[in-house]
Order: sequence, then structure tokens, then C-alpha cells
Amino acid sequence: MLRRLTLTAVASLAALSAAAPVATAASPLVPLPPLPLLQGDWPAAQDMRTRLTVTVSESGNPAADGTFELECGPAGGSHPAAQRACDLLDEAAESGDNPFTATDRNAMCTQQAGGPAAARVQGTWQGTDIDARFSRANGCEISRWNDLVPVLPSAR
Repeated sequence: MLRRLTLTAVASLAALSAAAPVATAASPLVPLPPLPLLQGDWPAAQDMRTRLTVTVSESGNPAADGTFELECGPAGGSHPAAQRACDLLDEAAESGDNPFTATDRNAMCTQQAGGPAAARVQGTWQGTDIDARFSRANGCEISRWNDLVPVLPSAR
């Protein structure tokens, strides 16, 4: 069996080797079409930038309540801690974490109240559309909020 397989492979290789020079001599080489990578079909760097609108209410800090714009790459906007917020989001992207993922409905969360604070984050993060809501209704939500500080303010 192995001998037959080897002989078939050698015969096929010999046939292809003999046919290749004939095929290239008969017609000139045709240039390959340009690669999509070189044509700009990949997302532009601006598409990967972070642009978020952060709306916070009842955080216990009147200066932290309101609507803030956050832009990263470079850090800017009306967000009070734009550079630190962008650094946190960059770290999450590098580690492959999505800090905007909602808590699993089946998660076992402590039933502790963290206050009436609420937040909504909308926009684009790493080229992904984001529309996330945050609260401090239980232990899981408090942890999720705290993991996103300084994008979200420290709540009292």
C-alpha cells in the first residue's frame, strides 16, 4: 500500500514538473490582482478609536453627575478624567476583556444595595458599538461599576 502511494506521488510530481515549463512558455505571466489590505478595505485607524458618551445620575457627587464625552487616541473630550479612563479602556482591550458586557442573568449576586447611582455608556470602543447601562443594584452590578472607574465616577 505504501509502495503504491509513493509511486503515485512520484509519477504525479514528474508529470507536473514536465508540464509547468510548457505552460509558462505558452503564455506570459499575468500579474496578480492587488491585495485588499493594500486597498484600504481594512478598518481605518479612526474606526478603531474610542468615542463614548457617559451619562451619570445620582452618583452622590453632583460634580460627577451629567453627560460627558470621552475620546481616546489621543485622550480628550469633556470627561473629567479622560487620560485615566482611556488608559483603563486600553488595558481592557489589551487583555481581551470587554468592560461593557452585561452581568450574566444567571449570576449569583449578593443582595446589597449600592445606592441609586445609574449610568449609561454609548458610542464606539475599539470599533465596536457600545450601549451599556450600569447601576449599583446588587453586588455584581457594584463590582461591574467599580471595575470601570474612572470611566464611571466613584459613587458614594
